[in-house]
Amino acid sequence: MITIHGIKNCDTMKKARAWLDAAGIAHAFHDYRVQGVSAELLRPWLAEHGWQALLNRAGTTFRKLPEADREAMDEARAIALMLAQPAVIKRPVLDLGARRIIGFAPATYAAAFAR
Repeated sequence: MITIHGIKNCDTMKKARAWLDAAGIAHAFHDYRVQGVSAELLRPWLAEHGWQALLNRAGTTFRKLPEADREAMDEARAIALMLAQPAVIKRPVLDLGARRIIGFAPATYAAAFAR
């Protein structure tokens, strides 16, 4: 089963879910603001993409951190932050089972589902 992870009210999430629906692609939705993110879920994302790709530095949650915390960000701190405040994870994370796609671009999604 394909799972799309993110936050319900995020505009990018809405676009990605609408794209999946329009393409007739069945998927589950995991709202990580409501349901949280576990280390077990985060681990394969980090292994595949790295913490820098997953950390949403442009989001409000990250920007509200003290400047010293933002500047001193490293892998351990980023992982702890993602687990404590999942809103700092870029979205969506589309889990295809064997691989994951971070963010939404219609062309990337189309290529992933090309038959």
